[in-house]
Amino acid sequence: MLETFEVGPCQEAYQMGFLIGERFSTVIRSRVATDLILQHQLLPFAHTTQGQTLIQQLTSSNRKRFPSYWDEMLGTAEGSGASFLHILLLNFRREILPFLPKTKLSTSITTSDDCSDVLIVNDTMAIAVHNEDANIALINHVYLIKATLPNGLSFTAYTYAGELPSCAFGFNSHGLAFTLDAVPPLEEEIAAGGIGRNFISRDLLEANGLSDALNRIYSSDVSVGHSYNLVDVKNRKIVNVETASGNRVSVHEIGETTFFHANMYLHLLQVKQVHDESSLSRQRRAAQLPKQSKEEILSLLGDSADEKYPIYMQGPTLYTLCTALIDLDKQTLSIYQGNPSKKVVSHVLPIL
Repeated sequence: MLETFEVGPCQEAYQMGFLIGERFSTVIRSRVATDLILQHQLLPFAHTTQGQTLIQQLTSSNRKRFPSYWDEMLGTAEGSGASFLHILLLNFRREILPFLPKTKLSTSITTSDDCSDVLIVNDTMAIAVHNEDANIALINHVYLIKATLPNGLSFTAYTYAGELPSCAFGFNSHGLAFTLDAVPPLEEEIAAGGIGRNFISRDLLEANGLSDALNRIYSSDVSVGHSYNLVDVKNRKIVNVETASGNRVSVHEIGETTFFHANMYLHLLQVKQVHDESSLSRQRRAAQLPKQSKEEILSLLGDSADEKYPIYMQGPTLYTLCTALIDLDKQTLSIYQGNPSKKVVSHVLPIL
């Protein structure tokens, strides 16, 4: 059961984080205890000289750039009773994992999340549909945050336990929504100690529209690249934004041609990336399947014909936690539990 917590307005970011941490303390501490990536990779690395240096760099840059979100993260740790180091490592896992020594153990469990998206805007429908794929450690370690800020803005975000809202998907009361896909730049393409993706997506929840969201992405000196599917509900517009370190950004506007995005760069082509067979297989499979109606798109995202690299994942390492469908005409975000082709909707959230 996906629990929802309504919080705010709080005068201080720390207070909001503390209340979230307190409300979900059991879930957060459970994730910390059972997350193999945290326990077997991130924590041991954090106690090395190289790890301590990288954490200091991430701390300095992110706390300076986003002091209120840093306080929110600190509040979450203290409210939950979890170690701040554990919460920090969860939030910066994508910025740290590429720098871990390459061992058989690390390569077998470093995969922390994938995702698949189908986007289309035509005369009859405008939707963004997203499979939230994550490491099996995230099963039952997620929740919905509905926050109201002192300035009157509110946002709703699907949140991983212990992390800032949201590394998955969310929307705000300005009608700006997003879904996110990880991308795999090579280590040489990563800026050690740069701005973390969780801080950027937390910032997007406060954007007043598409232009502001793009400006927030452009102005962030990212460490690791990312793919953002930005949804402007009011103006019936969707764009896919691929980013990399060095302020490299490519924007692709979605139109009548159905756009499928997995976890590799598709249009920011100057970035050297890891050869990800799962993404390539999902891209090939998606190209074979019909995707002109909402039903066909849900069926596509429920496809598991490729047993080794399915679009809809059920373990042993990666698991599709849910599917989110943003309907720009209905102005809603619907969350599907289980295989989306079966159309079991657990939540229908009004965006405006």
